[in-house]
Amino acid sequence: MIPAPFDYARAGSAEEALSLLTEHGEDAKLLAGGHSLLPLMKLRLAQPSVLIDVGRLRDLSYIRDAGDHIAVGALTRHHDLETSDLLETEAPILKHAAGEVGDPQVRHRGTIGGSLAHADPASDLPAVVLALKGTLVARSPSGEREIRADEFFTGFLESALAPDELLTEIRIPKVAGLGWSFQKFNRRAQDWAIVGVAAVVDGERTGVGLVNMGSTPIRAAAVEAAVAGGASAEEAAQRAVDDAEPQADLNASVEYRTHLAKVLVRRALEEARA
Repeated sequence: MIPAPFDYARAGSAEEALSLLTEHGEDAKLLAGGHSLLPLMKLRLAQPSVLIDVGRLRDLSYIRDAGDHIAVGALTRHHDLETSDLLETEAPILKHAAGEVGDPQVRHRGTIGGSLAHADPASDLPAVVLALKGTLVARSPSGEREIRADEFFTGFLESALAPDELLTEIRIPKVAGLGWSFQKFNRRAQDWAIVGVAAVVDGERTGVGLVNMGSTPIRAAAVEAAVAGGASAEEAAQRAVDDAEPQADLNASVEYRTHLAKVLVRRALEEARA
């Protein structure tokens, strides 16, 4: 439970962080809240030679009205999301889900950008951003690029970010007035979800994201298509695993996880439509 040796550098700005990433390449890892990276380092599943601390870059911590969307800085902490009046009005599912992450200590240190960049399929917020059909903004020395949420998660703990890129912003479409629901099943309140579901539903736009139903966070496109085609919540829920790859672990068998997904998708759609 002791990390391999590493060097430490604290970035004073986003530009300095990018410079350090360029200098050290794939041997470097960014450190924000540390709740995802540090456990992997203790288990030696991650062994970066350099840690670049970006946790104090306040210019990447904000929640702003940007016209047709909400702009959220990548270093915005979960606590700031769960207490945001703007999100309460324009994207309440993100506010609610942020309040379900871990415990108060975790929410005061963990960041939305760290959660997304870590690309853990068991994390709550990636599924929410998928359901909202958000866009992620990455910055590199050559400029910025936008990445759709459903193209961002590429493999287990892998994302579309290049080694010299820094996730700087998450852009969330406004969903004021739309029905939504966030459901998850776990053994204890602070545990990772065995299965979770994020759903945003109205007559023309539906988004459904799944937690812990494969090697990546998953957008349940088959469920969305069923809803768009007029299916009932029960009927659409039967498509819950069409885009998923449920896996067995100490908490659940494949069959149990499949059953939970269908139950939680049905509940989420029913609540979102209520």
